[in-house]
Amino acid sequence: MPNASSWSASSPLLLLWEDSSGTRIFLSLLYAVLAISGTLSNVMVIYLVFSFKKLQTTSNAFIVNGCAADLSVCALWMPQEAVLGLLPPNSSSLGSAEYRLLRGGLLGLGLTASLASHLLVAFNRYVLITKLPSAYQALYQRRHTGCMIGLSWALALLLLPLLPGLWTAGSAQQPPPRQTDGGPRYTALLLALALLGQTALLLHCYLGIVRRVRGSAKRVSVLNFHLLHQLPFPAAPPPPRRAQRRLSSVSVLLLCCVFLLGTQPLVWVSLLGFFLRPAPPALQAASWLLLCSLSALNPLLYTWRSEEFRRAARSVLPRAEGPAAAA
Repeated sequence: MPNASSWSASSPLLLLWEDSSGTRIFLSLLYAVLAISGTLSNVMVIYLVFSFKKLQTTSNAFIVNGCAADLSVCALWMPQEAVLGLLPPNSSSLGSAEYRLLRGGLLGLGLTASLASHLLVAFNRYVLITKLPSAYQALYQRRHTGCMIGLSWALALLLLPLLPGLWTAGSAQQPPPRQTDGGPRYTALLLALALLGQTALLLHCYLGIVRRVRGSAKRVSVLNFHLLHQLPFPAAPPPPRRAQRRLSSVSVLLLCCVFLLGTQPLVWVSLLGFFLRPAPPALQAASWLLLCSLSALNPLLYTWRSEEFRRAARSVLPRAEGPAAAA
């Protein structure tokens, strides 16, 4: 197994350093499963939002933006990793700096735009729940919403050259010069600080929503974010308020926990490498894999509690035929 410095010089975003063929095959299968499931779920959410008028809300526009960003990871980047993991370690396909740069660019662009979309969704829901309707409508006009989505991609393009591994992915056989060793370390530190800042803002938004819902008489589905008393059709009899608040809190905490699990390992691995010593290559690669797996989980994370999404999905998916369906 190569040491940490040569691994970072060759491909810090990937799990292709592993010498064991069994491990490489397992990782390729894992990438393939994430690629297929993530591509199907992201495409499904985008199709449902564009096909059903009831789903065309501002919050869902930001979710669709995140799904489009996640597609660059699930549909374009992960399949390449699944194939490359089956190739010999000394394959010429792994030695091309330009090809590594392209793969890193796809990954960096998708992840940055996706993380920005997470924050846009959280802030949108925070304003919707905690502010006056007039303030929400003034902020989230159609033109403003389009500008926010465009800014998320502009930010991803601006930060693309700063992502670890894009400019250090030169020759895998030649380690970078000693005078430039600080560059990737400072880039990793900036990445960790950016993720910490984004996580703090996201937690502030969702925990603020939980506090507001607990102290309000409105029945709010925190992941669906429809004010039920404003719906044009009669709502079902509400559960007890305490149970409703507990369900809302659990939904938000689950969303926050999944996001923390996907982002924080990379944060602390990067901080460890900057202040103390580089983490083992396996730990670095696993932290990147957790972050990338968010791209496959995001569609379910935002839609599993939404009755509108479930109803729309049931209307387009083929129904089972047989005695059970007839009954």
